Amino acid sequence: MRIETATEPGTPERPNEDFVSVALPAAGHGGCLVLLDGVTPPADATGCVHSVPWYVAGLGGALIELSVSRPDMTLGECLATAIDRVVNSHSETCDLSHPRTPQATVVLVRWNADTVDHLVLSDSVLLLAAPDGAITPVLDDRLGHLPEPLPSMRAELRALPRGSAQRVSAAAEYSRAVEALRNADGGFFTAAADPSVAARAVTGATPRAAVLALAALTDGAARLVDGFADDDWPSTFALLRKQGAAELIRRVRAAESADPDGTRYPRWKTHDDATAVLAEL
Repeated sequence: MRIETATEPGTPERPNEDFVSVALPAAGHGGCLVLLDGVTPPADATGCVHSVPWYVAGLGGALIELSVSRPDMTLGECLATAIDRVVNSHSETCDLSHPRTPQATVVLVRWNADTVDHLVLSDSVLLLAAPDGAITPVLDDRLGHLPEPLPSMRAELRALPRGSAQRVSAAAEYSRAVEALRNADGGFFTAAADPSVAARAVTGATPRAAVLALAALTDGAARLVDGFADDDWPSTFALLRKQGAAELIRRVRAAESADPDGTRYPRWKTHDDATAVLAEL
C-alpha cells in the first residue's frame, strides 16, 4: 500500500484549516481516510470561543477513531456521532445555534477486503480509480448549483469593475444570500453542530476489487479542475500517482499566482488552504 499526503495553507498569516489522516488497523485488512476542510469564519462573531482548526481537529480525530474501532457503524453514523462528541465538548461555553459556528466539509472513506464505503459532504472531492484506469469523481455539488437568484447575482457581481463600490456592495449582498442557504433545505450542507446533517451526505459503496486507488482533495487542491477548468479528474489523478500530492498543489499555486486578481479565474480567495491525499490500495 502507498499513502501520500500534502497540505499547504492559503496564506502564512492564517493557520491551515484543513485536516487529513489515514489509519490502517493492526489487523491489516483495510483502512480509513478522513479529509476535512474547515470553513473560514467571517470577521465578526461566530458564537464560539474556539477556532476552526480546533473544531476540525476534534471532528477529524473522532472520525478516525470511530471509523476504525466501530466497523459495525455506517459512515453516516460515524459522522453523526463525531459531530455529537464535538458538540458535547463545547456546548456549555459556546452558542452552537449560530449559523457560522465552526464547521467543515467532509470526505470519509473506509475499506476492507470486500468493500470501499464513502461519504462526501460539501465541496471537497473524492476520486475512485478502477483497475482499468477509469476515474469516478464522487461529488456533493449542491454549493455549485444554488437556485436563483444566486446564479444571476453571481454573474452580475463578476461583471462589475474590480475595486468599485458597486462591486463591494454586490459582493456583500451575494454573500448574505449564500449564507442564508447554508445548512438549509434547498441549499448546501457542512458538518457543524447538528448531527442530523450526516443524513444529507453523499454516500455509497463500491466492491473492493473495483477500486485500485483513491484520492481526496479539498477544494483548494481541486481548483485546476473544479474552479479553473484547466484540467480534468483523470489527468489530476495521474499527476497524483506519478508526481505526487505536493506537485499538484504546486501547480495550483502557480495558476493562482499567474492570476492574482482573479480576472481569469474568479474566486473569493487568491490562495486557499490546499490538501491532497492519495491511497493506492
